[in-house]
Amino acid sequence: MAKTKKATSGERPEHERILGHDPFTGLDTEWLKREEGALSIEVLGHDPFEDVDLEWMREEGEKLPGLRWESMAGETAPLATPGGSGEVEMSAPGQIVVEQVGVEPVVAPVRRERDMPLPSEAERLMPPPTRATGVAPARPRPEATFHFPADFKWGVATAAYQVEGETINSDWWAWEQEPGRIKEGHSSGRACDWWRHAEADLDRAAALGLNALRLSVEWSRIEPRPGTFDGKALERYAQILRGLRERGIEPMVTLHHFSNPRWLAERGGWEATETIPLFARFVRHVVEALGHYCNLWCTINEPNIYAFMGYLEGKFPPGKSDLKAALRVMRNLLKGHAAAYRQIHAVQPDARVGFAHHMRVLDPLNPKSWLDRRVARVTDAIFNQAILDALTGGVWKPPLGFGLALGLRRTLDWIGLNYYTRDMLAFDRSQAQTMFARRQRSEGAELLDGGYGEFYPRGIFRCVQRLARLGIPIYITENGIPDSDDDQRPRYILAHLHQLWRAIQLCYPVMGYYHWTLVDNFEWAEGWTLRFGLIELDPATQRRRPRPSASLYADIVRANAITPQIIDTYAPELRAELLPG
Repeated sequence: MAKTKKATSGERPEHERILGHDPFTGLDTEWLKREEGALSIEVLGHDPFEDVDLEWMREEGEKLPGLRWESMAGETAPLATPGGSGEVEMSAPGQIVVEQVGVEPVVAPVRRERDMPLPSEAERLMPPPTRATGVAPARPRPEATFHFPADFKWGVATAAYQVEGETINSDWWAWEQEPGRIKEGHSSGRACDWWRHAEADLDRAAALGLNALRLSVEWSRIEPRPGTFDGKALERYAQILRGLRERGIEPMVTLHHFSNPRWLAERGGWEATETIPLFARFVRHVVEALGHYCNLWCTINEPNIYAFMGYLEGKFPPGKSDLKAALRVMRNLLKGHAAAYRQIHAVQPDARVGFAHHMRVLDPLNPKSWLDRRVARVTDAIFNQAILDALTGGVWKPPLGFGLALGLRRTLDWIGLNYYTRDMLAFDRSQAQTMFARRQRSEGAELLDGGYGEFYPRGIFRCVQRLARLGIPIYITENGIPDSDDDQRPRYILAHLHQLWRAIQLCYPVMGYYHWTLVDNFEWAEGWTLRFGLIELDPATQRRRPRPSASLYADIVRANAITPQIIDTYAPELRAELLPG
C-alpha cells in the first residue's frame, strides 16, 4: 500500500497545520493507475460494452461533409468538402487531415476503439445526432397562474334607478323631462326592466359563476311620500334578495345611489340638514324589512361624485355650480352615512356596514411645475382624502370644513373603492370653481370611449395602497369601462385584476371585486351613450347579447385565477406585460 510521505514539523504543509493531520494518510491510490476497462470488469464482473454495434457511427460519419471516416479496421471513405473547396486525406491510421487552400493542414486525432469508452445500449438505440443549424432553440414561453383567495367575492354592481325602469317618483325622472339634461335626448324608460323581470338577469349572473351582486334600493319607491312606506315595494326587493340567495349569490345592498324622492328634493335635498334624520328613518325601515336576506350594507354611493356633479359641474340634479353648496352636501352625506351606520347596527348588530368611495388618481400634468403639483395635491385632498380623514379621524379638514367630527369616527366596518381612471391636472387661473385645476390627458395615453378617461390599470393598485392604511376590509365596489364594441374591456379587466392580485400578494385586505356592470344600463346624464355592460342591451326591445368579456369574466371566476390560457384567449397582447420573461 502506497502512503504519502509524512512531512517534518518544520515543513508541514498548510492543510496539516490547519487540520492537524494529513487527510490522505493511509489512502490506497493504486486503483487510479489501473485501466478503466479492467476496473469496470473487476467491479461489474463483465464488460458492459461487449457486443456494442458501432456501425451507426460510421454511417453517420459518411453524411458529414468535409470529412473522411476511417473505421477501426483501417478502412477509409473519401468525403467531399463543402463546396468542393478542400479535400480530406488520411495522414496515418487514427488521424483525419483537413486541407484547404491557403490554410495549414489541421490534424485531428481519432481515438481507437480500444482507447475510447463505448456507448451504452440505451445510447446506441438513440437516433443519430442532427447537425446544428445555427438557429438558437426557441425559449419556452413563461407560464404563471395568478390565484385569488378561496373566499374571494366575484360580483357585478348595479343601481336601482339605472336598471329598474319607470322610477317616476325620483328627482332624476323629473330631471330627464327637462330638455338638454340627458345626452342625445335619451330617457331611462324601462331601463333594464328589473322591477318586473330582474330574475332573468339574476340567472345570467349565476350562469357566469358569480357569488356576489351589489344592487341598490330606490328611496322614491319605498317612501313615495313623506312618512308613507310602500310595503309592496319592500316585498319586491325582498323577492329579489331571496332570488339572489337561492342562486348562491350574496347581496350587497346600497341604500342611496344618487337618486332621491321628489318630495325630498323639493325640501332642499342634501343641502338641508333635515335630510339626515329623514334618511336614517328610511334606512331603519329598509333594514327591518330586508335584514333577513342581507347583512352587507353600503350606506351611500360616492358622496364626492354626487356633490361635485350636482352642485359644482351641474350635470346631475339640481344642476348647481356652487362650491360652498357642494362642500355642504358632502358634509351632510357623511353625517347621513354615520346616522345610517348606527341605525343598521341597532337593528342588526352583526351587520357589516361601509360606503362606496370613488377615487381618482390625480397626477400633475407637468411634475416639474410647482403650480401643477399644487393643484393636484389640493384637488386630491378635497376629492379623495378629506372624506377618509373625517370618517377615520373624526376631524373636518379644509376645505371640507374645520373642527371635530367625532360622530363620524368608527362608522366603517369596511371601505368600498370605485375606481375607473385617472386625471392629469394643470394649473389654470380661469378655473376658480375647480380650485384652479384643469383636467387633461397625458400625452400618448390610451383613451376610453366617450372621453371617459385614460386606460390606467396601475391606478387601482395605488388607490388600494392608500385605503389599506385604514386597516379594514376593502371591496372593489365598482370598476369597469364604457366599451360598446368590447375592444378594450378584456384588456381592462385582466390588467386591473392583475393589479389587484399584486395588492393581495402584499397582504392588502381586498375581499372582493364587483364589476360595473352586468347589463348595459341608463348611464345618468350620458343616457345610453356609454355601454358598460358585460351583456349588451337593446333598450327598445330588451334583447340581450353577451359580449366576449362576459365569457372572459366567467372563465376568471370559475378558475378563481388569471391563467395563461385566459390571457392568450382574450388578450394575447397582454402576455408580455403580465408574463414577462
